[in-house]
Parts: sequence; C-alpha cells; structure tokens
Amino acid sequence: MADGDLAESFRRLISVTGPISLMQFMGESNARYYSQAEVLGEEGDFITSPEISQMFGELIGLWLADIWIRAGHTEPVHYVELGPGRGFLARDAQRAMKRYGLEPRINLVETSTKMRDIQLEQVPGAVFHHDLSTIPMEGPVLVVANEFLDALPVRQLVMTGNGWREVMVDVAEDGEGFRFVAGSQPMDSAVPEARRKADVGTVIETCPGAAATLFEVAGRLVNQGGVALFIDYGYLQPRTGSTLQAIREHRKLGPLDAPGEADLTAHVDFDQMTQIALSRGAKWLGTATQGDWLNALGIRERADALAEFAPQHREALRRARDRLTDPDQMGDLFKVLALADPDWPEGTGFAVED
Repeated sequence: MADGDLAESFRRLISVTGPISLMQFMGESNARYYSQAEVLGEEGDFITSPEISQMFGELIGLWLADIWIRAGHTEPVHYVELGPGRGFLARDAQRAMKRYGLEPRINLVETSTKMRDIQLEQVPGAVFHHDLSTIPMEGPVLVVANEFLDALPVRQLVMTGNGWREVMVDVAEDGEGFRFVAGSQPMDSAVPEARRKADVGTVIETCPGAAATLFEVAGRLVNQGGVALFIDYGYLQPRTGSTLQAIREHRKLGPLDAPGEADLTAHVDFDQMTQIALSRGAKWLGTATQGDWLNALGIRERADALAEFAPQHREALRRARDRLTDPDQMGDLFKVLALADPDWPEGTGFAVED
C-alpha cells in the first residue's frame, strides 16, 4: 500500500468492520483533501467568490462596518472567518473595514498548517484557531463563513422496503471502487414523524456539523453581540434527495471515485440552519440570493468605479461581477444567511417580512 492511499485504507477498514457510514467517508476524505495547500483558484480544483474578485470581500467588509457603526462602535471587536481559503476574503474585507474605522482583531478558524502559511501572507498578524472554542469570549464577533458549511460531512438516510436505513459505503463488486448501500440497522426513529411515510428510495440528508456550527455561532451572538454571514450554495425550503457531489480540476466526478483527492460537498439546508439559530435566541436578519444581496450592496457601482480607475480591466471587472451575480452563474445558486444579536440593527440588503 502506498503511503497516504486513503482508498486502500477504506478498503481495509471495510473488509474488517463492514460498510462505513457516508458521513465517515466524507469526513475523512475532506480532511485528507484540505490538508493540501493548492486546492483553490484557477490552478486548483475549484474557485470561490473571493478568488473571482476583490469586490466580494470589500462589500462584505463594508456591510460589517455599516452594521457595526449603527450598533454603536462596540470595542473590542473580533472578525472571525471559518474556512478562510487563501485569505483573500479576510484581506479585502479588512481593507474595506479600516476605511470606516473598524479594525477588528482577525481570527481565522483553519486546521491546515499549509493553508495557515498562505493565509498569513494575505493577513499578517491573524490569530489562528482550530475551532470556535478558543475565539475570545469578550466583545462582539463578526463571523463570516463562505463555502464552509457545504464541505462538512453529511449523513443520509434512505427509505427501503424495510423502513429507513442509513446510507453506507461498501467496496464495489470489482474490489477496487466503492458503492452506496443501505445499512442494516433500523433508523426510523431518527426521521421526524411527519417525514417517515415516504416512497422507497427517498433520501433525507442532514449535516450534524453544520447544525453544531450554527448552534455555537448563534450562542456567541446572543452572549457577546455581533453578526454572522453564512454564504454557500444550498436551498431555502426542506427537500429530499442526495446533493452530494465531488469536484476535481473544476469538473464533477462520482462522489466515491477519488477519496481524499477531490472536494466533496453537499448543499446547505438554509431553512434548518435558520431554525437552529432562532432556537438559540439569535435574530434572523434575512436570507437572500448572493446576486440580489451583492446588487443591493452596490457591486455594479463598485465595478464601475474600479473600471474608471483602471479602464484596462473594465471587461474583466464586468465578467467577475456577472459571475458573482447572474442567476445562471453564482447569483441564484448561492445564498446569504445573516444572523445577529437581538439588540443589533437590521442588515443592509435583506428584505425581511414582519
């Protein structure tokens, strides 16, 4: 066995213990995958909004500065980013916040030492954390998570002829690849009663890690003050079916084809995340599509202003703006969820019905 061959490790484990849960397969695969340094950008496997244009991070920084000013300039204040990629979002947001007197302490939640080195090049002086538990408890937090929740391991339950079972991963018949199978243990009690009656083959997908993250962040907002922005691709109303996918070199492949060598993600259930935050007493500022939100914040005007300053980049700026906001690109697929301390003001760009 070659050192670091996760597929072979999975095959050996399954031969001893039987099929493993999809959640374990996804968790270990992504832990291995994200330990690599170069997975982002045009030369990596996928590109995120901060990599597309500085405007994305700048507008987030302006949004945070605006709501912080209206909340009363509370100090000390902490910028907290979950899964900060190559540090571009934090860099651009920090630059925009500083123009309006907001100079928070920069806290980056990142487990990869390789990625931390890259992030420090963009945000010198950032303080790193393995998880939220070591984030300072005093002073409001400005939490940003862009394409973070989608990479957390999901759990899937499937309706079979014998009732609900957990989706597991087994070795394929060829002895090399992997396949989905239904577990042997009844899981009906894990399904909400209102959803237990379903057609055979129906899949329900949940993300315990995302739920725990929203629970923790919402509690921080209520106890310390502040706001949180969760930006990810996902859906607004509960749905069924698997959304698991794998990306490598900007192309989709089978989610079980290359464990540890591809980015495994699943769509975020924004309705469920909102309900978890509300259960902790946090205020829901709204959920909008990324396109609507960025347009409301003035991305078109920002692109025009940058083009006036650097006319040679006008076309590139237009393409970047369109990629971030057009409904048939990232505009509708990506959603923006905003939460706050109940005593903080409303956030720009959200039309919340009374």
